[in-house]
Amino acid sequence: MKFGVMKPHRRRKLFLILFLLVVSGSSVGLTLMALRENINLFYSPAEIVSGTAPVNKLIRAGGMVLEDSIFRSENNLEVRFIVTDMQDSEFTIFYNGILPDLFREGQGVVARGSLNEDGVFLAEEVLAKHDENYMPPEVADVINQAHAEPSK
Repeated sequence: MKFGVMKPHRRRKLFLILFLLVVSGSSVGLTLMALRENINLFYSPAEIVSGTAPVNKLIRAGGMVLEDSIFRSENNLEVRFIVTDMQDSEFTIFYNGILPDLFREGQGVVARGSLNEDGVFLAEEVLAKHDENYMPPEVADVINQAHAEPSK
């Protein structure tokens, strides 16, 4: 048996297998990188206030809209409101656009946007609950956890 000499059909087969492995490995790698960049995690008001949430990165945040906290601009669509977890954590959200019809004080919201260095959330999208029995699961979890923990 000779070593070092490969028949042409086996060499082609080996190159084809190596090519397929490289292409499939790179496509899986690129897909995983794209998925990791598009993940936007949910952060509660307590996590945002404590500094756990990343700054200048696309995230989702939510809670309950604080009573008497909605301020609308007189000459454009800018809206500012405060979101709370019904305990001691609250943060401000700035949004420029038309809010959902069901958006109001005392209701649960989830906003998608980024947190700036000053701790203000700049929302690109604001979602409100759709009826009186529904609350976004993330917001319900935050409120249930806040009520389960004893106040400091």
